[in-house]
Amino acid sequence: MAIFSGFDAVIVKLNVSNISLRFHNHFTSLPVQNARALLCAPLRMSSKSPLFFLKSRFRIHPHYHFHTPYSTSSSSSPFHSDYLTQFIPSRTSNLNTLTPLERRILTVQLPTIIKTHQTFLFKSFSLRFSPLFLVHILNLLQTRETAFAFFKLTFLHSHSNQFLHSCCISAHVLASLNLQLHAQDLISWIFGTIESVRTKEIVEFMWRNHDYYESDFSVLNTLMRGFLNVGMSLEALDILNRMRDVGVRPSVTAMTILFKLLFRVGDYGTIWSLFKDMIRKGPAPSSITFNTMICGFCRRGKVVIGESLFHLMGKFGCEPDVFTYNVIINGCCVGGNTSVAVGWLRLMMKRGCEPSVSTFNTILHSLCREGNVVEARKLFDRVLALGVVPNTAIYNTMMDGYVKARDIGRASLLYKEMRIKGVPPDCVTFNIFVGGHYKYGRQEDWTKLLTDLTEMGFFQDCSLYDMTVSWHCWAGRLDQAIKLLKDSLAMGLTFSVAAFNSLIAAYSREGLEDKAFEIYHIMVKCGFTPSASTCNSLLMGLCRKGKLQEARALLHRMSEKGFLIKKVAYTLLFDGYFKMNDMDGARFMWKEMKERGIYPDVVAFSALIDGLSKAGNVDEAYEVFLEMLSIGFVPNNFAYNSLIGGFCNLGRMAQALKVEKEMRLRGLLPDTFTFNIIIDRFCRQGNMKSAIDAFLDMHRIGLMPDIFTFNILVGGYCKAFDMVRADDIVNKMYPYGLYPDITTYNIRMHGYCSVRKMNRAIAILDELVSAGIVPNTVTYNTVMGGICSDILDRAMIVTAKLIKMGFIPNVITTNILLSHFCKQGMPERALLWGQKLRDICFDFDEISYIILDRANHLVQNEVELVRGTYEKSLFLDFLMYITFDHFSRNRPRSIENENCLKLIESQYVAL
Repeated sequence: MAIFSGFDAVIVKLNVSNISLRFHNHFTSLPVQNARALLCAPLRMSSKSPLFFLKSRFRIHPHYHFHTPYSTSSSSSPFHSDYLTQFIPSRTSNLNTLTPLERRILTVQLPTIIKTHQTFLFKSFSLRFSPLFLVHILNLLQTRETAFAFFKLTFLHSHSNQFLHSCCISAHVLASLNLQLHAQDLISWIFGTIESVRTKEIVEFMWRNHDYYESDFSVLNTLMRGFLNVGMSLEALDILNRMRDVGVRPSVTAMTILFKLLFRVGDYGTIWSLFKDMIRKGPAPSSITFNTMICGFCRRGKVVIGESLFHLMGKFGCEPDVFTYNVIINGCCVGGNTSVAVGWLRLMMKRGCEPSVSTFNTILHSLCREGNVVEARKLFDRVLALGVVPNTAIYNTMMDGYVKARDIGRASLLYKEMRIKGVPPDCVTFNIFVGGHYKYGRQEDWTKLLTDLTEMGFFQDCSLYDMTVSWHCWAGRLDQAIKLLKDSLAMGLTFSVAAFNSLIAAYSREGLEDKAFEIYHIMVKCGFTPSASTCNSLLMGLCRKGKLQEARALLHRMSEKGFLIKKVAYTLLFDGYFKMNDMDGARFMWKEMKERGIYPDVVAFSALIDGLSKAGNVDEAYEVFLEMLSIGFVPNNFAYNSLIGGFCNLGRMAQALKVEKEMRLRGLLPDTFTFNIIIDRFCRQGNMKSAIDAFLDMHRIGLMPDIFTFNILVGGYCKAFDMVRADDIVNKMYPYGLYPDITTYNIRMHGYCSVRKMNRAIAILDELVSAGIVPNTVTYNTVMGGICSDILDRAMIVTAKLIKMGFIPNVITTNILLSHFCKQGMPERALLWGQKLRDICFDFDEISYIILDRANHLVQNEVELVRGTYEKSLFLDFLMYITFDHFSRNRPRSIENENCLKLIESQYVAL
């Protein structure tokens, strides 16, 4: 976009280079006091000033018009996305280095400055990069953030020595104007952009010329902060050593940041060495220093060292504050020692240090994670009695605890209490509340609940944009959510990390991990720092797709980048290994989690118990359960149900009932899922009396059976060929407000087919259609298996009905027909159709091969068989032809590119 025109532009092109260089030399030769006076004063131009010389030489009108985002011209549209590039000397777009928010604040503030008659300053700077003009512009901008954004915009890609030296001079002058933070931002950006080997040259240049502008401490502090801001701890240590050599004492805050970086890389030797240097040479350790070290050690599971440092504080005249206690309490809670954390809370209050809301929230969170929601509620009530006003975070913690305990009723009551007391909910509240109803509530009520919450202004106090994105995610409208996010960011609207996390979690739940990583990259580009929830959601997406190797690589990269790895990340990983039946991988992740000082919580223990139980290792699962009890964790219903299900699957009903009894003795009532497991095992064993006794026991303790309970009982009676009692169970559903579903109808049809009552089976099929339920593949295969043994006339009628319904066969259909060929004494026909299916590359399952092997055995051994009628043979061939024709027309096309899978996998990008 042109900002000069006509003869003025020609004069500028011919003369700007020499004049700007002359002016730059004039400026750099000024004493620092004169430079400060020049920059702090308004931009006035006397007849002897260099600025007046520039103005008169170029004949620039002081009110020359810059293009603004809202100005129009004959050659441009009203708004240009590269509007800001007119201020850049190189005319090369650096907009990709700015976040949407930075673009917005620059777009708003720059026209404001131009309107205050500073046009000449920007025009001169746009022609040639000059330290003076840059410093003056940065000084005019209102905030540090805006100034840093403008510097990022003007930073050249060439990284020539002349340009970098000019930036260093700007940093010197900013420091001389007491704008040290601006100077540190400039140097940080330079260090983070250029090659690390060139940073030494920058350090030497700034040290060599600093006497004209600032003190030894000022320049070395700027350099040290610059390295610290970009995470270059080794280079920061070199600057610290130079400080010691010249007799300069570093600031406590700089040392604190250095400690944080060293903790991130785990360099404990250097940490202790620096701590000793602080004691001997200064600055003396402060409470901030101790808090940083205690926090660093506690976060890595070394709580004992943190406690030792706590007791050492008094010797240096430092008093522990609420942050100190909170760090140690959090370390104890993370390590699974909630009782020890409660002891620190008592000590804290005894010494007169008033706990903060965060203190109580940490312990509440730990109790809820252990499944001890009852004790958490008692502590919550004590917090209220102490006069502490609970905030949104505390209510979120308690609601999350109730949701994880699958007690949606108490979670809803707590929310009502929250609203009555005027505590505003946020996006996290929304996700907990709606997510709980989605996972554990009645599925038919969840969509209505979601609509009611938004339409009634349920979350009117929280961020509208965050909540709207989250609402779209829970409603399954991911395309609308991502469009809203991108459009809003383009307009400069701000979101919190919660909105990005909602999208990442939603894509991961759907198995779209590539989309999840796309949102992650947008999030980082916008300047947001990923939270633990961000990383956990990415891990969830990879684990759900079985990409465990990539998930482990991501976990280790998270650790290397200094992200706080929590137990949820490991829980997701070893749960993923269990789902892939990789017991060794799951045990390895469990061991690694403990070795890293991340002690498992009740959720992790429950996941391990569930995985071992489903794998048939129920005895090992019970040992883990006993370990869980020994350390004071309170198992939840999920852990008990996993054990009960494991024993039931092995037919060990005595142990299952013993665990159920222990569950009641510990104050936990069995839930509907518990009873469904027990009733199902009794039905599988044919022990219908015990199944009904368990069903009646549900009523005695006030539990309502669900549709699964009734379906299990119906199936049990059907397997016992007692169709009268099966129908009686179906009739008992209605008083509970339940109605037969597709599974109920399929079970009953299968039962009647098994007792050769096809008329009744067909009547149930008609009932199913009349009820508005769409038959599924199980329905078709059930009827198909029945009609193959039925009389031919009725079989033909039912077949026509199935075809009219849009019957779609699958491998089970094939197995039914091949099996009936063998039963009807025609194994050679089974082999013939088996070969035809092989010719079209049909995907047989294990049952298919068993049936074909049996048919081959019958043919090879010439076993005498009772052959069916010729008409029955034709009918089976007809059904088989329909099935074969469907598979032949819908077989998968060959993949032209054999490496397509590798190409898809290569799109995965980890952190």
